[in-house]
Amino acid sequence: MSDHVDFGDGTFFGQVVGKAEYRQQAPAPTALDALPPRAAGFTGRDEELGRLRTALAPSGLGSGAEQAVLVTAVSGLGGIGKTALAVQAAYAAREAGWFPGGVLFVDLHGYDDVPVSADQALQSLLRALGVEPEHIPTTADERAGLYRSVLAEREAMLILADNASSPDQVRPLLPGGGPHRVLVTSRDRLPQLGARLVPLGQLTPGAAYGLLDRALRIADPDDGRVVAEAEAAARLAELCGHLPLALQIAVALLAEDPGRSVAELADELASSYDRLTALDDGDRSVRAAFDLSYRRLPADQARLLRLLALAPGPEVSEEAATVLVGAEAPPTTGLKALARAHLLERGSGRGCWQMHDLVRAFGVGELSRDVEAGEAARERLLIHYYLCADAADDRLQWLPGNAEPDRFATRAEALAWLDREHLALVAAAQWGREKRYAHAAVSLALALWQYLQWRRNFDDLIAVSRAAQEAAHSMGDVEGEAMAWNNLGMGLRESGRPEEAIGAHIRDRDLSRELADPLGEALAWNNLGAAFESAGRLSEATDAYHHSREMHIAIGDCGGEAMAWNNLGNVWQNEGRMDEAIAAYNRSCELLISIGDRQREASAWNNLGNVLGKSGRASEAMEAYGKALSILEGFEDWYGVGHALGNMAIAHIRGRRSGDARSCYLQAADAYTRADASHEAAQARAAAESLTAPEEPTGTPVPGGRPGRTGVFGRRGPRPPGVPDSGGR
Repeated sequence: MSDHVDFGDGTFFGQVVGKAEYRQQAPAPTALDALPPRAAGFTGRDEELGRLRTALAPSGLGSGAEQAVLVTAVSGLGGIGKTALAVQAAYAAREAGWFPGGVLFVDLHGYDDVPVSADQALQSLLRALGVEPEHIPTTADERAGLYRSVLAEREAMLILADNASSPDQVRPLLPGGGPHRVLVTSRDRLPQLGARLVPLGQLTPGAAYGLLDRALRIADPDDGRVVAEAEAAARLAELCGHLPLALQIAVALLAEDPGRSVAELADELASSYDRLTALDDGDRSVRAAFDLSYRRLPADQARLLRLLALAPGPEVSEEAATVLVGAEAPPTTGLKALARAHLLERGSGRGCWQMHDLVRAFGVGELSRDVEAGEAARERLLIHYYLCADAADDRLQWLPGNAEPDRFATRAEALAWLDREHLALVAAAQWGREKRYAHAAVSLALALWQYLQWRRNFDDLIAVSRAAQEAAHSMGDVEGEAMAWNNLGMGLRESGRPEEAIGAHIRDRDLSRELADPLGEALAWNNLGAAFESAGRLSEATDAYHHSREMHIAIGDCGGEAMAWNNLGNVWQNEGRMDEAIAAYNRSCELLISIGDRQREASAWNNLGNVLGKSGRASEAMEAYGKALSILEGFEDWYGVGHALGNMAIAHIRGRRSGDARSCYLQAADAYTRADASHEAAQARAAAESLTAPEEPTGTPVPGGRPGRTGVFGRRGPRPPGVPDSGGR
């Protein structure tokens, strides 16, 4: 550099002042390795990391290579760990040598009050690439052009655009071509970018547990609280919804208090009125993370989110969503928009949606500002569930000759609706503990007994019946309470708790007497007899069935009389009184045929087959089983089909036809599997395997056969006040 200034041939008049500007010729600074640090305790994303590595890997290695993926978008709920995953993938790609040109990072703050614009992001990236500020163009188009030109001159680079909220924030950041890749994270799916989409869900329970342990040991390598309290740690992870942000906050709360046990923190979260408030470590907050997404929602979508949070089951159908918002048509557009924002996810079936537990808690919290709107929505849904469940029960119990139910055209249609809404119905039926919903919830619980018994969901039957009994008692509804005791007794008996069932049916009987309800008392005697029989108290069972039979005859109820005869036949068969049992079953069949009650007729035929087989009348027994099997298959009663086939197998064994017996056992196992009766299915398969030789049974024949379902009667109450008739009664 010269140490003088040459003014050349200039002519000067007066004083001359020379001003020199010295410019250092070093290149402008760059930021080509700007990745944030890896997240502490990162774990459990092997599958997603694999997908990102596949998308980011260099392409064109052979003639058969797939076209390169220019953009990869990681999307998911706030706090789900999108940035942590993207940063982890970027480090792995850099270490693999795939991006020798460097890695650029820009946080677009897409969900803040003032997001970073694409123009601002371009300016930041150009400076990171070493472009001097005065050389950065003033217009957005010119900046984008310069950005692409600079990238074109460089080796492969990875651009990580974090926290984007719209495609417009990202499009100007895309390179014009070449080996470069763009990795985007967003709470929205951003399919408009033509990107490889990598949606991110919550961690598995095992990965969540692993994150707690690894992150806590980073703070203190000797901190073994998670391992020492594995069960409490699993519960803590569940209370955190297996959400990485919530788990990291829990780790921070534990790390700042080394004397605090994992169980203590879990108990605090479980008992907290507002779990989201508790999940705050002073620097990070789950509520704040969700609030960023919530504030961007239009008013109608925000309302939809709040009301969906009230749905009683783990999933909500579009039908239920329509009722919650009080609309005429499903809010399909809003549901899809919430799904794109990862505030909602597709459920297990068509038209079903599910919400993360912590998002649900957030929605309920937001709705607390309008309590009346929330209560009205719950009431609408509860009445809707009752009307539909009542109509489905009408179809399940419909007999030829009666008026056709209106709501469901077929039995299969009714069962399909009940299966889809099952968990929500069971949860809603327990709302009766709140006074406002008591009447409708009791009616819903009583309408579910047939379905829950049919599907053998006895734990649910016990839960809804107990809730109904408590709610009816609190209202002074003696009739509803009696019916609930009855249904509770049925669930207890089927669950192997006969002594408790006896107490429930005695309570039902006494309340029915108090009401002067002879039909209710007759049913109570019948079901009390079934409980006595299950407890092995056969003499008391006989007396109870006699009471039931005489009362049903007195009031002219042929169906009730038929079931009493059927149940008496069971007791007499167990006592070895075969002729009396055969006569009782025949009488039961006659009565049930006369009224067209095919389901209970199948039970009577099955039981008649058992006693005929024990009496050495094999051909008559097989004929009876065949009639039972035909009816049961028609009703798709797979548990009953399994019973009938098992009994046929025993009859074949008595006749030394082990090949036929083995076939029946295997068919019975398939039927039990369809009925979700895994224990019975395993027993049937084991019995089939014991019959190894075609005509030489090696197993000991089972004495007698399995009885068909004992005739018991569930009961359902009248419609709650103000609820219209659903038709078909």
